[in-house]
Amino acid sequence: MEMNINEIMEILPHRYPFLLVDKIIEFEEGKRAVGIKNVTMNEPFFQGHFPGRPIMPGVLICEALAQVGAVLILSAPENKNKLAVFTGINDFKFRHQVIPGETLRLETELIKMRGMMGKAAVCAYVGEDVAAKGEISFALVEK
Repeated sequence: MEMNINEIMEILPHRYPFLLVDKIIEFEEGKRAVGIKNVTMNEPFFQGHFPGRPIMPGVLICEALAQVGAVLILSAPENKNKLAVFTGINDFKFRHQVIPGETLRLETELIKMRGMMGKAAVCAYVGEDVAAKGEISFALVEK
């Protein structure tokens, strides 16, 4: 199953300039999702990070990965009126600087879900190169 930006915006509350997922290209309900973020020079954060040498901030790569994970979790009917919020970021490594013109492939795989708490393994790629990887923890809360 794939999702376009309009379908993503039906699930996520994020909007410009903080919506960091352009489409979902793979989706296994309750298990795994893969999203795409097309990184362009038009991103507002490139004005200051860094002038003359634009690099996507690592924290925003983490956020983009979390948003793909949120699409995965919030797509379940029982989570329709909930928000997914960070509770932890673990063992994160950044391996490749992400610059304008690159495409991030954002892979999220659910490790465990217990009640309203969960954990996912995440990895961002540029081509075949790992840009960032680690684990994120989250909680589901009422909107």
